[in-house]
Amino acid sequence: MILFNLLETQLTREHSFQEMIKKASIYRHPLANHLMDPEVQKESGEDGDDRTVVAEIMRRCFVPAFVTTIPWEGFHFAGHEIRINEATDCYGAVVWPSALVLCYFLETNVKQYNLVDKNVIEIGAGTGLVSIVASLLGAHVTATDLPELLGNLQYNISRNTKTKAKHLPQVKELSWGVALDKNFPRASINFDYILAADVVYAHPFLEELLVTFDHLCKETTVILWVMKFRLEKENKFVDRFEQLFDLEEISSFPSLNIKLYKAMRKNQKSACYPQRRMWKAKPISGRLLL
Repeated sequence: MILFNLLETQLTREHSFQEMIKKASIYRHPLANHLMDPEVQKESGEDGDDRTVVAEIMRRCFVPAFVTTIPWEGFHFAGHEIRINEATDCYGAVVWPSALVLCYFLETNVKQYNLVDKNVIEIGAGTGLVSIVASLLGAHVTATDLPELLGNLQYNISRNTKTKAKHLPQVKELSWGVALDKNFPRASINFDYILAADVVYAHPFLEELLVTFDHLCKETTVILWVMKFRLEKENKFVDRFEQLFDLEEISSFPSLNIKLYKAMRKNQKSACYPQRRMWKAKPISGRLLL
């Protein structure tokens, strides 16, 4: 009896310690930190729908029971447990709130946006979470980002899709505006969907990003793009984007300052195409802290 009581006490302590680690870790997530901001809570106090959906998205996240040498976060999407390796020294190797919003949208709108056997490309894939979810939902996925991010991207995608996905995703280098005709020739690409999460912020390569959208997008391609608004430069990009694409706001999350857009190419007569720059663009990744 004494041994049983000691064992029960030890298990209780271990459980409490695990819960403490979980709480400490989950509040380090950028989305949780943002939502705990009193000013954010005050601003979104009247928007019940927004807070309810964001809370549901947060419930899809989990953390290791114990501290590990390699930082990772867990997520529940598309009926699977997904583990993502992250890096704290690189914006492109961290899961940001916009990616969670897009994953949740894809999972909860499978009837309207059925990805089964569709050709999908993600630009600025980062850790690969969005590409993994799209793959688990049945799509042919091409996950792209800068060369220095491809190792971790490939690891996360292989780890979470092998034997689980209908079609194994591809991982390819894509620096915005660089060698597009060579690496993604127009004659051979035919993407049904372009996915993008948090690829726009105040950097000097927004024109190259716009050229990349334009190059990859056919007449029937649907762009699903989640954007966090931070500075006026981002608003100007949206205005520029609308010169080429018909843009529809699908969802808005005021507490996160995030919007989810659907876009399709305008017809050629009404579109105002950006002039392509002749020099080689410097690679840039679309990532920024909250």
